[in-house]
Amino acid sequence: MPTAFAQSPIIIKFSHVVAVDTPKGKAAEFFAKRAAELTKGKVKVEVYPNSQLYKDKEEMEALQLGSVQMLAPSLSKFAPLGVKEFEAFDLPFIFDDYNDLHAVTQGPVGAKLLKKLESRGITGLAYWDNGFKVMSANKPLKSPEDYKGVKMRIQSSKVLDAQMRSVGALPQVLAFSETYQALQTGVVDGTENPPSNLYTQKMHEVQKHLSITNHGYLGYAVVVNKKFWDGLPADVRAALNKAMVESTKVANDVAFQDNQDALAKVKAAGKTTIYQPTLGERFLLKKAMFPVHKQMSSRIGEETINEIYKVTNFDPTKM
Repeated sequence: MPTAFAQSPIIIKFSHVVAVDTPKGKAAEFFAKRAAELTKGKVKVEVYPNSQLYKDKEEMEALQLGSVQMLAPSLSKFAPLGVKEFEAFDLPFIFDDYNDLHAVTQGPVGAKLLKKLESRGITGLAYWDNGFKVMSANKPLKSPEDYKGVKMRIQSSKVLDAQMRSVGALPQVLAFSETYQALQTGVVDGTENPPSNLYTQKMHEVQKHLSITNHGYLGYAVVVNKKFWDGLPADVRAALNKAMVESTKVANDVAFQDNQDALAKVKAAGKTTIYQPTLGERFLLKKAMFPVHKQMSSRIGEETINEIYKVTNFDPTKM
């Protein structure tokens, strides 16, 4: 047969809701490039950023129906599917640093959590970092007492609601896109974000103080439609898995660097005072928020929380 009639490539539609120049956006583009190279053109990944195909709330259903093959939603999106174990990632101070985090996301516990998605018609491939969150407000946030009565914007999460209430703050659920205006007009007083989110949304322009608490984590899971994935030839799947391993390193490296750069840019802008809590201050905040772990254990699952404690050497008796 003439080469013009050779088998056409397998198309993978990869939809996500953020911009191309974000860590997730850059990693998705890298994955598309490596997938084509490693499969020698057998696979073509079409990346649709900025909710071009589906909005935040539509994309998971689109994946389950097979209208799109690949997504990278934030981890909080899996609880509404009934897999509430993913809410463990929202628990305050469950990870001390990236070593703790990656011991979970790149180890057996992370793999076990992704496996729970299969009954929903979804195969989990990897975790991609966005980063650790900092607290910002129009007053200094140094001790747990400083949070009392402060209206803090959160994303929709029972765990994050409990986290803010544990220090006397007043949690307000708001869409990410509405947060800048809400801070500007005083509808809310403060928020929590990885520095790159805070900077790219210009929130530092309407926040006088920032505290590098690194109290919580924000991340994504790269997922595919299970039926589609299982139907791929074994050699193609192996090549795509290799591309995903390389893309995960790109995603995490870019996220880490972007957050460092964002903090430097916030500092250079001169509108926000950046505070680095002492180890003692961080411990007091951790101690104040720790009851949330117990409070949420029946919702998330005690087994999952204990498995994470074991991997990270977190000792709940020392709180």
